[in-house]
Amino acid sequence: MPRTPWIVGVSGASGTPYAAAVLRALLDAGESVDLVVSRASRLTLLDETGISFRDAHWRDDLREWLSRGADGKPDTFSVDLDPVRHWSAGDLAAGPSSGSYRTKGMLIVPASTASVAGVALGLSKDLLQRAASVTLKEDRKLIVAVRETPLNGQTLRHLVTLDDAGATVVPASPAFYAGATHIQDLVDFVAGRVLDAAGVPHGLYRRWQGELGGGAHRDG
Repeated sequence: MPRTPWIVGVSGASGTPYAAAVLRALLDAGESVDLVVSRASRLTLLDETGISFRDAHWRDDLREWLSRGADGKPDTFSVDLDPVRHWSAGDLAAGPSSGSYRTKGMLIVPASTASVAGVALGLSKDLLQRAASVTLKEDRKLIVAVRETPLNGQTLRHLVTLDDAGATVVPASPAFYAGATHIQDLVDFVAGRVLDAAGVPHGLYRRWQGELGGGAHRDG
């Protein structure tokens, strides 16, 4: 079978644990991944985790990143990176820059307001934005996990433009009914909702079953 990956674009918004959880879950589901890490997101990753993401050493840096829990603890997860292909954000000749390059769709997680604006306006200033534009024009799934608060009118209009173009907007807003007891649970809820929008199976959070109190934790 030909390789048909999901593109995962990581922008410069705060929320690199969301991206890590989505990437791990895609790999656990047996999916192939094409990864695009924007220049701005590398600064965020360095600030939030202390990890420098380098094109020449992307596999080692990605393994260190994905092995950490949301609390920063190393060696929390084990990952197989064989299904991952990395493309430099500045490589506008990369496979995902063309509609003839087959993919299942694209997930932008986390999505900054700058990346939202760039995709909505069709700027294609880097590979992340170009791949998102290609995803829309080829009528493939584009999921945008926007991570910003508060949202001003301009960004809201850009999000409406993306929705009108066929994208799915998933705010990075954790819920609490699943009985979260750890920061990883909150991260996994958002990652799970992103994957729900993409139609990728996962077991990242407890789904609502219509019974009140199912997520409550009681002592004694």
